[in-house]
Amino acid sequence: MDKLKRVLTGQDSNDNSNVLSETVSDATSLGWGTRVKGFIACFAIGVLCSILGVCLLWVPRNGLVLFAVFYTLGNISAIGSTFFLMGPLKQMKKMVEPTRAIATAVMLVSLILTLCSAFWWKNKGLAVLFCIMQFFAFAWYSLSFIPFARDAVKSCFSVCLS
Repeated sequence: MDKLKRVLTGQDSNDNSNVLSETVSDATSLGWGTRVKGFIACFAIGVLCSILGVCLLWVPRNGLVLFAVFYTLGNISAIGSTFFLMGPLKQMKKMVEPTRAIATAVMLVSLILTLCSAFWWKNKGLAVLFCIMQFFAFAWYSLSFIPFARDAVKSCFSVCLS
């Protein structure tokens, strides 16, 4: 649209050096409404996959593998949903910030170990344990975006345990 305005006003200077960057920028920039819709859709798919994975745990024979795959895909989709809100690069940078690095590492290791316990080790107990680790790591990671939420959870648990 801007290029059309420049042509119509006579400001077009046949400079094609910025054409690629403008095209990429136009193709990758989403409006806020579209970002929110993408976030909601991707997050809902993630939640549905996780619930479906839990339901498939008790299917005979392949239940463990289906559980691990769907639960892990659900968590990956839920994490990926935040790419819509911030953009992938900014989200990846935030994932490795010092306040979130441990939670991110535990979450990624749990995702991998869940699949390993299902496909190679065929151990249902370990798969469930790693899924629980995924849940808590994802919750801890999510709390890091809310100011003072982690401190509130820590103080709540310290009061409950003492």
